[in-house]
Amino acid sequence: MRAVPTDSLIPAETAARVGELVAGPTTATITAEGAQRYAQAVGDLNPVYFDEEAARSAGYRTLTVPPTYVAYALVKGRPLDAIGVDGLFVGERPITLDVGRIMVGGEEWDFLEPAHVGDTVVAETRLAAIDQKDGSKGPFVRITRETTYTRVPDGAVVARTRQIGIAR
Repeated sequence: MRAVPTDSLIPAETAARVGELVAGPTTATITAEGAQRYAQAVGDLNPVYFDEEAARSAGYRTLTVPPTYVAYALVKGRPLDAIGVDGLFVGERPITLDVGRIMVGGEEWDFLEPAHVGDTVVAETRLAAIDQKDGSKGPFVRITRETTYTRVPDGAVVARTRQIGIAR
């Protein structure tokens, strides 16, 4: 059995932030040009992204977009000085940890409603969970951020993603 770390890498004020908004709200309106360029870039040439008739025949109200495009549509340009020593952008409301670096540990998506060209989508990211683990190379922190993409004005949740970060 491994020893449980006694020193926390998670300051008490950071642990108290679980559930708090850490990014957003960010709003964008989905355009055909942006969504179609994204579809071409990822090699997804489904006609429902390019042909209005094909989209309607498939049951969509208008052109739809590749599911992960909602995240891309909401990306805002950031200056290079916003990049941390680990190569990741420092967040709007940074999460303080007693670690040297953070890396991406994975991402999960739930697609709940299709997004369409002309939809306005709002993204909000919350600190969903944070815990410390003892790994083979010592203690590390697992950070889970959950982003919800909501269509306005009807309030339908289009997608939800959970991003896992690993911090040492």
